[in-house]
Amino acid sequence: MSKGEATREVILDAAGELARTVGFAGMSIGTLAASTRLSKSGLYAHFKSKETLQLQVLEHAKARFLREVVVPALAAPRGEPRVRALFENKLRWNSQPGGCIFVAAASELDDQPGPVRDRVVRDQRDWLDTLAEVCRTGVTEGHFRADTDPAQLAFELDGVMLCHHTCERLLDDRTAGGRARTAFESLLARHRA
Repeated sequence: MSKGEATREVILDAAGELARTVGFAGMSIGTLAASTRLSKSGLYAHFKSKETLQLQVLEHAKARFLREVVVPALAAPRGEPRVRALFENKLRWNSQPGGCIFVAAASELDDQPGPVRDRVVRDQRDWLDTLAEVCRTGVTEGHFRADTDPAQLAFELDGVMLCHHTCERLLDDRTAGGRARTAFESLLARHRA
């Protein structure tokens, strides 16, 4: 990795932290300059606009999410073990400082039309599609009943993960992880072959 690429990585990591704590509206080239101790003009050369910065932050976060959540889960055996791995990896992702950047972005941008919201929508659809596909392999592997609707199971799994995020982050509920796992086990039991 070149020095420029390494600097860009540091900038995008810092911008992601800002987005999770002050929101996308509160994140600007100025606030990023202050948090990274880099010049506004140097940051402007990288991003040109606040919107470009926001889009780059989302792209950077998605690449990290794939590396930390999705790819390791895909190394698990197909079917229920892979669903379990994806679930556990997502709970860990939710528990990072500042929580899940995608949950924060979805809450903040759901009524804000434009390219940044469009990117959040695409990323959320990709996530639900990934969950559904992993659930579908649970059906084809014989782990889940043949009448299981993978999209519905993905919807419900995502609901458990979102509730975990809210309870752990907003409500500071130390039992959120255990409750999420109990809900997860109940959900899988309903679909198990």
